[in-house]
Amino acid sequence: MKIPAGWKSCLMLVTLCAASLCAHAEDELAKVKKSGELVVGTEMQFAPFDFLENGQQAGFNKDLFAEVGKELGVKVRFIDLPWPSVLPGLEAGKFDMVGGPLTVTKARMERYTYTLPIADATDALLKRANDGSIKQSSDIAGKPVGAGKGSAQLDQLKSYAATLPKAPDIREYVDNNQAYADLAAGRVVAVANSMTNIAYVAKQRPETFAVVQPPFGAKVYFAYCLRKDADSQPLAEAFNAALVKMNKDGRLAALQKKWFGVAMDVPSTMPTPNY
Repeated sequence: MKIPAGWKSCLMLVTLCAASLCAHAEDELAKVKKSGELVVGTEMQFAPFDFLENGQQAGFNKDLFAEVGKELGVKVRFIDLPWPSVLPGLEAGKFDMVGGPLTVTKARMERYTYTLPIADATDALLKRANDGSIKQSSDIAGKPVGAGKGSAQLDQLKSYAATLPKAPDIREYVDNNQAYADLAAGRVVAVANSMTNIAYVAKQRPETFAVVQPPFGAKVYFAYCLRKDADSQPLAEAFNAALVKMNKDGRLAALQKKWFGVAMDVPSTMPTPNY
């Protein structure tokens, strides 16, 4: 039977619309399940979360994502990038989510979808163990200090520096290992990072580094993030369901003890950031 020309156009339009709806229906979780792989962008210079040990990935993120992968029924593949390239890579769609993790801030919540918190991220200072001139955080006034370029810890350091009688010379580093190397060499007097990170570094090298107490930053948390769009929401919800399960059955606390030395009380709902 010959189909009228007008009907052909209608049929083509219906076919195109159906294809479009099918493509839209395949959200990030569906894509991850279909491929069998969750792709995560990270920086492997952020111990104890992600770092290289004998050329191989190690740290809290590797262990936690392995557990989440089991819950979702997929494998996890990490892409190692300099931190300033990680969030742009997420926005460009080069991976499904970021495993930094990131500090939860108001500005970032407007731009990204966060998972539930996985650790404490309160900002503090690391100093040389034999440096008696830095007894408290305010002692960095007028002195050179470092922090990670593009990090929330850098933002907190700048805010804190503005309250001091003399502004410190803040130096930005592409990765934390460079900052710690400069600290050990005496090129900066302190490095700002989360208490979780610097406590780990000081524990690994107690003859070289020490933590300045108390922390200078506001109470904040670490979490992972995804793109802020409707397609990413199902993946975020599935990831959060896995975290809640891990928190209840003790797996999350066990990983925190393994990598941070202590279990951390993290909220089961997203807290309102302090800044």
